[in-house]
Amino acid sequence: MTRKITPLMLKKQKRIILYCAALMPIILASGCANLNHLQNLDFYYINSEKDFARIGKVGIVELDNMSAYPQISADVTKSLFQAVQKKQVFSLKAIAKNDPRWKSLQLKSSNDKYNINQLYAIRKTLKCDAILVGTISDYSPYPHMSIGIRLKLIDLADGELLWAVEQIWDTADNNTEYRIKKYFKRKMRLDSAALEEHKLVNVSPIKFVKFITYEIAETLKFAK
Repeated sequence: MTRKITPLMLKKQKRIILYCAALMPIILASGCANLNHLQNLDFYYINSEKDFARIGKVGIVELDNMSAYPQISADVTKSLFQAVQKKQVFSLKAIAKNDPRWKSLQLKSSNDKYNINQLYAIRKTLKCDAILVGTISDYSPYPHMSIGIRLKLIDLADGELLWAVEQIWDTADNNTEYRIKKYFKRKMRLDSAALEEHKLVNVSPIKFVKFITYEIAETLKFAK
């Protein structure tokens, strides 16, 4: 039996169509935001087979520096220490390159793969379960700020990689600019102070470093 379509039914269908059309931009915007968020997480690796709860203490070694700016390695290492500490995944200790304990190990580079004897020596000397080492591959404060960072967290029990990051952050990149805005919106209410701080990140190395170390530390929330 064919159902007769009345003018009232047509009117209701029209309202539903208009309602769905009004919602579509919101749905699409939400979907795009989620996609952007996922795209921003492709610069890290986490070993899903490792139990991070077993890692009690991590030593963060001052990063190697391949840039022409010697101070940037200390600044990034300090900010990274603070950002990772806030995640409370494991306890931390900072290790400077001129620390007598580190120098006594006579390790050439953070890019080296440590053998069993070196792993044992690092663990015994630094009293850590893992070490976070890395390199600032590039840094440029002008004409726009950019920095390249490689990090790896090494399990001193077996030398396996626990966590790694490799990324270039460039304030001239639209995607980076978008993430900087989101960072400050999350950090505080969007008022004049927040806007001023957002402008400052494009010229202040300190603010820029805080932003990138925040992003790096955020990836640790996926550690189990």
